[in-house]
Amino acid sequence: MNGMFRQSMTWLHTWSGIVVTWLLYFMFVTGTIGYFDDELDLWMTPERTASPPLALADAVPVAESYLHEVGDGANRWFIYPTIQRSSPQLSTFREMPAVDGGDPVRKRKELDVKTGEPITDARKTGGGQVLYRMHYLLHYFPGRIGFYIMAIVTMFMFVGLTTGVVAHKKIFKDFFTFRWAKGRRSWLDLHNIASVSSLPFQLMITYSGLLFTLGLLWMPFVALGGYGFDIQRIVKLPAEFTAEDSVERSGESRALVPLLPLAEQAEAAWGPQQIAFIRVDYPGDANARVIVQQRSTGRFSSDAMTFDGVSGALLGTTATGVPNAALEFAGLMFALHEGGFAEPLLRWIYFISGLIGTAMIATGAVYWVEKRRPKDPSDPGSRGYRFVERANVATLAGLLTAVAVYLLANRLLPVGLADRAAWEVHCMFLAWLATFVHAFTRPVVRAWVEQFWIVAAAFFAVPVVNVLTTDVHLLNTLRDGNWTLASVDLVLLSTGIAAVFAARAMMPAKERGDSDAVAPALAAHPGASGG
Repeated sequence: MNGMFRQSMTWLHTWSGIVVTWLLYFMFVTGTIGYFDDELDLWMTPERTASPPLALADAVPVAESYLHEVGDGANRWFIYPTIQRSSPQLSTFREMPAVDGGDPVRKRKELDVKTGEPITDARKTGGGQVLYRMHYLLHYFPGRIGFYIMAIVTMFMFVGLTTGVVAHKKIFKDFFTFRWAKGRRSWLDLHNIASVSSLPFQLMITYSGLLFTLGLLWMPFVALGGYGFDIQRIVKLPAEFTAEDSVERSGESRALVPLLPLAEQAEAAWGPQQIAFIRVDYPGDANARVIVQQRSTGRFSSDAMTFDGVSGALLGTTATGVPNAALEFAGLMFALHEGGFAEPLLRWIYFISGLIGTAMIATGAVYWVEKRRPKDPSDPGSRGYRFVERANVATLAGLLTAVAVYLLANRLLPVGLADRAAWEVHCMFLAWLATFVHAFTRPVVRAWVEQFWIVAAAFFAVPVVNVLTTDVHLLNTLRDGNWTLASVDLVLLSTGIAAVFAARAMMPAKERGDSDAVAPALAAHPGASGG
């Protein structure tokens, strides 16, 4: 029975993985990049620079003066005085009343602290946020179709992980085994090493992903069961996440109290750099309210101080956050999935774990092909086999080229181009399409080698183009100690170096001038010299 059970789990592990391999790989590549999405946002807008931590006395009056100038009659103001990953500049947000029955007009502006003027010359770009959203929404799909697809993919991955633990009966022994230049054995060893070394991370990331995809999209009644299916309360749910019920506009004009003393009162209670934002409801109205919100860790609860917007009197301190334990747990899982609480070192661990997970998927896809390669060198294999073989090339190597082209487009497209952010993404997918054309028109070994050389060239090109087109290139960022931007260029160069090693490893041994080859089975196949 044990043998039959393990065989069943092995079959399920193999096919649950291969069916969605390419989408899983796309999810892991874009999701891993997403751990530094805010840093990539900053790199892709070289006209902006990250400000050092700002004192409230410097930040709040500048933002308040700007909002008084442009936000007269607004429903709400928001000031973000604390420099964070997602907000590297002093930033403001205002919500103006709806016009002619339309939606409220919302505008966010980052301000130059020295001049108080909005930063308006930053190029339009999707930044790292576009790549981050791709890992759970895909792209070009209308509505939530991409979300549903990725929810199914995540479920397949969870099945693959759990069955993989059963299928590999020598899982820990395999972790210490690597046989170089043994063809399919080498690919299997690489797959096992990547799988075991990152298994805790993969289980966490997949399980937490399932919670807010399957849980919220596929089983909403389970998620909302804690409310007793009270429809009226569910409709009012967003109000339970705020500091207090919003007041109504009175229509009577009154001067807004200065905001700095209120912010300083909150800072005295919570400590420096602990204010997430300052919200003003109905500024200039007799019923104005000022709410100073404390920074939170991940998605957890935090305090908020509410002041009268006219007198400045403290009306109360309340805890804001999720209203029940079930959603508290969901918030915990979401923060764990995104690394919302992660400081730089832990975020790098997330990133490296994501890279290892990406390698696990890639080596598994190659091993699947190698294991089914016809023993007869003259047999090219079935049409389906040849399709998977070449699609592996275009997906595993081609997607990396596409990401590099996305970054190149950010630097090379005209700054004033209409729909510039959309064209960055179009360039990415057009480049990826070109890699598919290449993979299906070249011998398979040549396709592997050539595509990894293309990956290397593309990733080396990005820092070079950065030097030629901006002032925030590696030479200056290293000199200035700006490790946020320097790290992006260094990772790009490291990826290019890794692609060089991959291209050489995929070469037939005679081309490399030695007797070793990672994939001799590839070189022995007729596709190595023919189409």
